[in-house]
Amino acid sequence: MNECILEMQNIVKEFSGIRALDDVTFKVKRGEIHALVGENGAGKSTLMKVLSGVYPHGDYSGKIIINDKEMTFNHIKDSEKAGVAIIYQELALVKQMNIAENIFLGNELRGKVGIDWNQAVSRTEKLLKDVGLEDNPLTKIYQLGIGKQQLIEIAKAIAKDVNLLILDEPTAALTETESDNLLTILRSLKEKGVTCIYISHKLNEVLEIADTITVLRDGKTICTLDNDEQVSEDTIITRMVGRELTNRFPRVEHKAGKVILEVENWTVPHPEIPGKNIISNVSFQARQGEILGIAGLMGAGRTELAMSLFGAYGESITGTLKLEGVEQRFTNPRQAIQAGFCYLTEDRKKSGLVLMMDIKKNITLSSLNSITRNMSINANEEIKVSNEYMSALKIKAASIEQTVDHLSGGNQQKVAIAKWLMAKPKVLILDEPTRGIDVGAKYEIYNLMNKLVEEGVCIIMISSELPEVLGMSDRVIVIKEGKITGDVNFEEADQKTIMYYATGGK
Repeated sequence: MNECILEMQNIVKEFSGIRALDDVTFKVKRGEIHALVGENGAGKSTLMKVLSGVYPHGDYSGKIIINDKEMTFNHIKDSEKAGVAIIYQELALVKQMNIAENIFLGNELRGKVGIDWNQAVSRTEKLLKDVGLEDNPLTKIYQLGIGKQQLIEIAKAIAKDVNLLILDEPTAALTETESDNLLTILRSLKEKGVTCIYISHKLNEVLEIADTITVLRDGKTICTLDNDEQVSEDTIITRMVGRELTNRFPRVEHKAGKVILEVENWTVPHPEIPGKNIISNVSFQARQGEILGIAGLMGAGRTELAMSLFGAYGESITGTLKLEGVEQRFTNPRQAIQAGFCYLTEDRKKSGLVLMMDIKKNITLSSLNSITRNMSINANEEIKVSNEYMSALKIKAASIEQTVDHLSGGNQQKVAIAKWLMAKPKVLILDEPTRGIDVGAKYEIYNLMNKLVEEGVCIIMISSELPEVLGMSDRVIVIKEGKITGDVNFEEADQKTIMYYATGGK
């Protein structure tokens, strides 16, 4: 038998005459964990959609060979019958249904009359043990954290007798502990004979888990590497971007100016639990022309702090917020935006962009007053400014008329940033600004941050990636359980110090 479980030969896929995949060849050995890496827009997700039947046979050219047999998939069900399962970054679980119902949804176990739920629950218990979970099969999905939901997706794939498991950015929303647990489960599945294709921008995880690494760039196969001591993050990055990135965090020495934002005794009641606060008595300052980093573990309250300052938690907050010395109280985001206080959400797809709208409308969405004349939008002005931001931020798209849902993650993020740049912010909060995007796009966003700081914008950056916090921040405040536990300048900041404050330092 061929040592390769999968061969994709000379795959070509076009969208409106533009080649997203250009003669791609991709081979995966039986029983290995094979990482697929590349910048946003390199073709990784498109290639996997070809493999999984999302793009049916005839919609592309080339061959898919699984276990020495050429396959023609016209639907996802066809690929699943061949033992291929794909788990996307946006999990496909029904939150109001329980674990057992989700695992066998569309693959129900039939009894003499209807669905055999006793068998489903029994098999679910075994499947959960296979992925390291001990939860009750009747537990509703919404009661579980994202880490457990990710493992349930894997259990769901195993229930379909998967031979080839594809994971697309599986740890993007996981804590470090959850990520480590997931990698352990993947190693266990490998020992049981499951082959895995692992797509991730987290190159440290790729080097930890992968046996083999294939790099795509601009829709072409660049190379396939055996993961050995000769391969490093720099090696992979150079092949991904086609050039060396000598400094992944382009730090610039900023000269902090006057205080722009003052927050004193800021307390935010929990919206669902009476008597509990999600932010407690927080006080800090942020200055013009500096990047203030906010660090902390998942659930520490970083995003809740940002959203409450932005007006998303209404009127129940106590404490004071001063913008340029003037006390403000934002009870909704519109008021914050009008005052020059802007917030880039950590979840661009859910609340940062309108995916079915085009680039032009997304960019101007928060600044319609500036292009409105006599109660109507000046279409020519909207086109002009949108093209300017598309050019300035190097957004890769056919035109400003392209809908945002067809852009890569990095280009979607640039559109979300362009929306806030058009709003002319005095304070710009960037919540996980580089989550789920590649190193090349990250580098462009870091350079943009430096440019904004030079222009006098105060940037507050929230990030779960400590190297990013340390590499770009002039000062770092650390939050634990809704309280500030540390405030350090970048000269004194290192991972050990940040983690000390994040886990219990005073």
